[in-house]
Amino acid sequence: MQFDPHQLAALSEVLRLGSFEAAAGQLSVTPSAISQRIKALEDRTGAALIRRGTPCVGTPLGIRLAKHAEDIGLLEAQLSRELSLDGGPAPARLRVAVNADSLATWFVAAMEQVPDLLFDLVLDDQDHSADWLRRGAVSATVCARDKPVAGCDMHDLGVLRYVAVASPAFHERWFAQGVTRETLAQAPMLTFNAKDALQQIWLDTYIGTKLAPPSHFLPSSHAFVDAARANIGWGMMPFAQIRGHLKHARLIPLLPKADIGVTLSWQVNRIMAPALKPVTRAVIDAATKVLHKT
Repeated sequence: MQFDPHQLAALSEVLRLGSFEAAAGQLSVTPSAISQRIKALEDRTGAALIRRGTPCVGTPLGIRLAKHAEDIGLLEAQLSRELSLDGGPAPARLRVAVNADSLATWFVAAMEQVPDLLFDLVLDDQDHSADWLRRGAVSATVCARDKPVAGCDMHDLGVLRYVAVASPAFHERWFAQGVTRETLAQAPMLTFNAKDALQQIWLDTYIGTKLAPPSHFLPSSHAFVDAARANIGWGMMPFAQIRGHLKHARLIPLLPKADIGVTLSWQVNRIMAPALKPVTRAVIDAATKVLHKT
């Protein structure tokens, strides 16, 4: 079955931007034209593709078709490069699942190396980002998985080192009697979201017992650092992100030589891997400059 590229483009933009009006503006057509294209595509497939609302979201089939449109764009861009064509297709869009700490420390440097590509990033915990690839919702992912997802190529990237830190004032207030089971049970902790297990892993590794400290939830890598510096809580942070704060003692480790490492990999849908070779090279290069060797 072949699909009309204009209909696929309409679907992709509605799902990316969340409304028919925004998609119409992006494609320089009327909202009515977008609606007609979506209806024609739904008639062709015999199923609903969009759940209307604010924002509009895709049905499972709608998301799959939008991903198909993205793949076509990436393949066309690859062909244009191989044929050295000038004035090729518009920049292709690549949807990638990446963890917030990689985005905050090194992934932007990879994006910089492929300026002819538009990135659509999905943020998720490194232990869960592979699920997006498994569902076919993204073309590639940065994840902590040590085995390739079925149908995907895997490239080892290195280890992102994490340190349990707090501000000097926070440390003095909560850990004056030492970093112990008793003090850690009372001291407020910083947690990225419900999927974030790094703090618990650190507690289990270095304290040796299950604890459930009071916790702030801050779904932002930069807010994590700001909150720690503002004496709000302690948390696990990438050494690469807080190197300067550690050097100038704006943040201090809770315990000496008590870091943990998360081994990251880059996984790519095997069918799309040839088209994504420039991205893979950029990701490996950027990661190598920041991550520790495994």
